[in-house]
Amino acid sequence: MELVIIIGFLAAFCSTISYIPQLLKVMHSKSTKDLSLTTFLLLFLGLSLWLTYGILKRDIPLMAANIITLFFILMILVHKIKYK
Repeated sequence: MELVIIIGFLAAFCSTISYIPQLLKVMHSKSTKDLSLTTFLLLFLGLSLWLTYGILKRDIPLMAANIITLFFILMILVHKIKYK
């Protein structure tokens, strides 16, 4: 595997798992009062655009990271709306 691909996957891994603690905290506490809905909506939009870019460029690390991160952000948004 090329070094560039390995770096891409490592960057994607680190960026993606960074949302797991927040998601777990939200699921455990059932509280999202300190989370900005606007921030997470903009993040969701940005990740969707990055995913589209990754698809168009056929960039596997970029696609994988954004698909997984979109799932985490979507789960946080669902909880934000549910516990509002």
